[in-house]
This record gives sequence, structure tokens and C-alpha cells, in this order.
Amino acid sequence: MSTKLKESAQQFQNKLLGLGYSNQVVELPSSTRTAKEAAEAIGCDVEHIAKSIIFRLKNTNQALLVVASGKNRINERRISGYVDDKIKNADANFVREKTGFVIGGVPPLGHKEKVITLIDEDLFQYETIWAAAGHPMAVFQLTPDELVTMTGGRVVSVK
Repeated sequence: MSTKLKESAQQFQNKLLGLGYSNQVVELPSSTRTAKEAAEAIGCDVEHIAKSIIFRLKNTNQALLVVASGKNRINERRISGYVDDKIKNADANFVREKTGFVIGGVPPLGHKEKVITLIDEDLFQYETIWAAAGHPMAVFQLTPDELVTMTGGRVVSVK
């Protein structure tokens, strides 16, 4: 794991510190763009990866972030019910415009615009989890409770 961070990962580290969190961003030698890649690079089980998936709300064009356990597929119909809107897949331009980050590096907080956040209840089975940290090769470790505190997200079933 590298100590010198790429610019976007360093910016995210600065945001964390500025918000009063001491979690450390680490850069890995290989991609963490997918949950499987992240787990392999970190040396943990894929279930411990808190993957960030951005959707577009149809009626408001607002970004919705679902932070899910790396093993889980997201039930889009269920998610739509939580936000009382239809959701659509977000393209790379939308993700960058709304969050300020590229797909594969979207952290659970510190976005350009306010993002509605839903958190997978399955993440609470684990003492610690890993989330993206602003770059496709950067991650940070946190607890599920910290994730809720940091994001103000709502804990739901995403499957």
C-alpha cells in the first residue's frame, strides 16, 4: 500500500480530516474499481467491501447513492420504493457531475452535490469494512456505524 496519494484520493483524505475523521486513505498497487478487485487488493472478503453505486432519480434528476456489501446485487425495484421515485442507471458524466469523482472511486461522502444515501443492512455483520476513497486505487477502512454517521444515510435492505 502506497503512502503518497493521487490527487483525488488526497483531496478526499483532506475532506475526511476536515470533517473531523481520522480514517486513513490508502492507495493500493492494483485497481479497486470493482468489489472483487478491491477485496483481492486489500486481502479481505468481498463482503467487507462497501461498494458505492450511483443512480439517477427520474423525477428530480438527483443522485442516489447506494452503499452495498460487495457480495450483494441491488434490487432496483426495492430501492425505488425507498425513495418514492423511479431510478435509472447513472452514466459516467452524471456520476462525475454530481459527486466530483469517477466511477470506481466514488467515496460514500464528500460529494460535490447533496446525495441521498442508502446503506445496506448486511454491512452491519462486519466489524470493519472498506470503501472507495476518491480514486479507483484508493480505499479507507471504517465501521458500519461510522458509515452511517459520516453519510447520514438510511440503513435498508438492498437485496
